[in-house]
Amino acid sequence: MTASNPKILLRVSDLHVAYGKIAALHGIDLAVGEGETVALIGANGAGKSTILRAISGLLKPSRGSIVWNGDDITGRSAEKVVAAGIAHCPEERHVWPAMTVRENLILGAFLVSSRQQVEERVGMAFHRFPRLRERYKQMAGTLSGGEQQMLAIARALMSEPRMLLLDEPSLGLSPKMADEVFEVVREINGHGVTVLVVEQNVHNALAVASRAYVVETGTISTEADSATLLEDPEVLSAYLGA
Repeated sequence: MTASNPKILLRVSDLHVAYGKIAALHGIDLAVGEGETVALIGANGAGKSTILRAISGLLKPSRGSIVWNGDDITGRSAEKVVAAGIAHCPEERHVWPAMTVRENLILGAFLVSSRQQVEERVGMAFHRFPRLRERYKQMAGTLSGGEQQMLAIARALMSEPRMLLLDEPSLGLSPKMADEVFEVVREINGHGVTVLVVEQNVHNALAVASRAYVVETGTISTEADSATLLEDPEVLSAYLGA
């Protein structure tokens, strides 16, 4: 690595994942440097979310390796992956609708044994997300889609991760609310959290990420910086409707 390049924090090599007998990933190779925001873009069903689930321990690879900060975490349980410093904010948010905003946040700190630390992290979450502070007693299921997305991100950050895996953060949101969510992503990254984001809206993805991988039918077809991808006619045709 040269001085101008960030330290590689996550390296995925020859990753294969199957759902039963159906292969979903066919030898994925990617790397994310410390402090980067990197996007995974591609069509629905290409395997983007599967990559995140394998990294976070929700799926066990059939082949390949996942190395995090120099440590092989391939097949490690989701709880141990969180403890190692990786948090996963899943697609469709999955907040607990019958629990309050505050209760959802506290559940995000399930590995923290100190009550004082938990309260400090809740306070940090409310500082970062003032809208959630205003609604801290409100049931999560009554929040708007954008507020639920912010709650899901805030809950993931309760473990104070070094890396956030963010799956389709703008799904189902209005353009204005999507802009707010991506502004939060920039702010998080600006405070030192590395981000690997899956995003269907390619404009949003390439606006927030410095680099992106294009995923097609379980493989990486292209890797380039965001500016280059925005000038690529094939990418424009396939994903931006140009």
